[in-house]
Amino acid sequence: MSARGDALERGALNLLLGCAEAKSGDSLLILHEDPALGYFGPGLADAIAAAGKAIGLDVRLRAVPFDEHAETLPVELAVEVGRADHTLFLARLGDQLRFRELPAGARPIVSYVLDQNAMASALGAAPHAAFVALKGAFNRLFASAGDIHVTCPLGTDFRGRPPVPDGGEVPDVGIKRFPVSVFAPIDAASFSGKVAVAHLLVGTGSRYYQPYGIPLRSTLFARLGQGRIEGWEGLPDEVARAELHYRHVSNLFGIDGSFVHSWHAGIHPGCAYPERAEASYERWSGSAFGNPRLLHFHTCGAYAPGEICWNVVDPTIRVDGVAIWENGVININAVRGAPDILAAYPEVGELFDNPAREIGIGEIGIGENGISMPGARR
Repeated sequence: MSARGDALERGALNLLLGCAEAKSGDSLLILHEDPALGYFGPGLADAIAAAGKAIGLDVRLRAVPFDEHAETLPVELAVEVGRADHTLFLARLGDQLRFRELPAGARPIVSYVLDQNAMASALGAAPHAAFVALKGAFNRLFASAGDIHVTCPLGTDFRGRPPVPDGGEVPDVGIKRFPVSVFAPIDAASFSGKVAVAHLLVGTGSRYYQPYGIPLRSTLFARLGQGRIEGWEGLPDEVARAELHYRHVSNLFGIDGSFVHSWHAGIHPGCAYPERAEASYERWSGSAFGNPRLLHFHTCGAYAPGEICWNVVDPTIRVDGVAIWENGVININAVRGAPDILAAYPEVGELFDNPAREIGIGEIGIGENGISMPGARR
């Protein structure tokens, strides 16, 4: 097998053994979209199936259509999912249903690794257990924070304190995700300030609509007040476009367009997005968010994950005065418990020392009018 083939198999086994915790004799149902739809890349489902068969899994592949309005599993499919020991979604259907009830006994996994190149990269191959443990460390850090203050080079400046979770547990979606690339969403209800929204407004993977994303020619500032959009600042035509987009989406689904539900940031330094976001807003929104250079908000709808994302580029996140993120780079040694995790997984420590920088959107410069403008892709 070639070096790339070895890396691809290593990523697939990381998913099956590390994430699914599959054992020889288990059944695995892989629900996959047609690669011709342009979301999941060709050959990914077959590569994972081959790795599964090699470790003794009973693998079944089933093609599923993409339904932009999907809200439940079709009855026949729900029966299959309920019978399988593990179900892997290589289909947007899994992301659409991640906050909905699935058949009893189902152990579903949603993959945010979208093609063979990503599976063969550090995003797919970095030990899953390490990022499960790191997510727990981040969750505990934020849950115990007295003050969280977020800024960015474009002028983001908001702060607040997350609510203490009931029972001491941080709420999160129950479905397994591969890889683990964000901490649990932080309730935005106590946060206020301004958020620099650059490059684009884009959907969340919850429901699909047109236009799914709109490019921004200049940076907008959302005025955030206790989890509500209080208004927009920026060039008048851009403000008008944003307000029109919010009205369109909120009217389409009959939801509260001014509601800001929650936010979180990427924690996976192996998450690279080398393509241009505008080539497929859906694909970018479904994968790039794990890079630590991106912090995103769930807005437009009083539920997770809302319908419109804001993306803050290169955030600095201070927790009780300590910079945990600084201009999009995580100071992992400042997270209690993280050094011990990295000592057990030195290859993950190397990732944090040399994080991926490609996020599919451009550099930022300051235009003559003082408004920050998107520039060349990075």
